[in-house]
Amino acid sequence: MAQGGSTMAEEPTWGELLLTLFLIAAVPTVVGGAIVLSLVALFMWVTAPLRQRRRRDKAA
Repeated sequence: MAQGGSTMAEEPTWGELLLTLFLIAAVPTVVGGAIVLSLVALFMWVTAPLRQRRRRDKAA
């Protein structure tokens, strides 16, 4: 029996490939950036009392 149509998928164009690669790279970048920003903010929040104490000691 002859098979109708093509069984091979069409190859993506360069634009589709670049868009796919951009999306694949964007997800870890956004997630990693959010994690780094959160850690920096947490560090600043935890060390705030120590910085205030140092500032007070210098002024006295």
